[in-house]
Amino acid sequence: MHRDFLSTTDWKREDLEELIQSALAFKRGEGNSKSLAGRSVALVFFNPSLRTRASMQVGVYELGGNAVVLEPGGTSWTLEHRDGAVMDGDKTEHVAEFVRVLGRYCVAIGVRTFAALNNWQEERTDPILNAFAKYSEVPIINLESAMHHPCQAMADMMTIREKFGAGGKRVLLTWAWHPKPLPMAVPNSFALAAAQMGHEVVIAHPEGYELDDELMEEIRRQAAGAGGSIAIEHNVEAAFDGVEVVYAKSWGSKQFYGVPEKDIAARAQYRGKWIVDEEKMERTSLGLSCLSAIFMHCLPVRRNVIVSDGVINSPESVVIDEAENRLHVQKAVIASLMASWQESLLKRANELLDIFDASQQMK
Repeated sequence: MHRDFLSTTDWKREDLEELIQSALAFKRGEGNSKSLAGRSVALVFFNPSLRTRASMQVGVYELGGNAVVLEPGGTSWTLEHRDGAVMDGDKTEHVAEFVRVLGRYCVAIGVRTFAALNNWQEERTDPILNAFAKYSEVPIINLESAMHHPCQAMADMMTIREKFGAGGKRVLLTWAWHPKPLPMAVPNSFALAAAQMGHEVVIAHPEGYELDDELMEEIRRQAAGAGGSIAIEHNVEAAFDGVEVVYAKSWGSKQFYGVPEKDIAARAQYRGKWIVDEEKMERTSLGLSCLSAIFMHCLPVRRNVIVSDGVINSPESVVIDEAENRLHVQKAVIASLMASWQESLLKRANELLDIFDASQQMK
């Protein structure tokens, strides 16, 4: 029984498998789940969104519910999340009140809050997301935080399952050049979920662009437990050899966190080299049989910067399928959380009834 969906590490592999199967059933149009009938879900966006916002609003509707979209500092008050904060600045309301009020109106809360790329040691702990989870009395769904994007990662795992079936595949997560440093949530969650599903994962990046050390320990532990493997590669061409899935994403360096100008200067040497193009895709294992591995990206993507037009326009590009699968996975997540939440409410109601019966017998 799960209370929240903050990271895939909180869910066992068999639970993730159930989510994928449920999502595939939703995509096939099987069943008619209305687990949100007559209920509302709050969607809190600190940052811009296309796929996450649209897919969540549509998903809530298709489950019979109503989506309440809030944008702190825009359509709602600015928010403070720190405990003990003296709120004499630009923050109007504390998460403690904001979240608990929403919990009286809604049966779940989705929250999207990117890394600010200012303080690595602070942001790696996901302070805003964890503040929501701390104060909420209803399930919290992570719609991308500083460290994790589990909904995207599960849509990625669903897409790989659709294209190749069950079983471990050889998967490449490759860093790509981008004109500015980006958060690590997507690569973190993709690598983690791929490890949990037992894939052979190659993580390729220039030296200095390593993912979080503690997270990498967890990724290796999950891979070992699921029968997969993790390898690190610094040679961008060699990284493509023998893979079936290519997942491209850029991210910033921990050593330049808070000083983007230094990151921009350091990464300049990789422009035009760390890009997914036709030549690199030809090195994949499927390329040996005149077919390329599939190409994946979470979108939005900068064409001819992250990936060439030739690759993203090719039949091997599954980025649109991947984006569609966000809808089905998120419906599966919501349905699962609602079932767990109702079970916990029923359990609590029975406990209170037992207490009442015991008190009556004592009279």
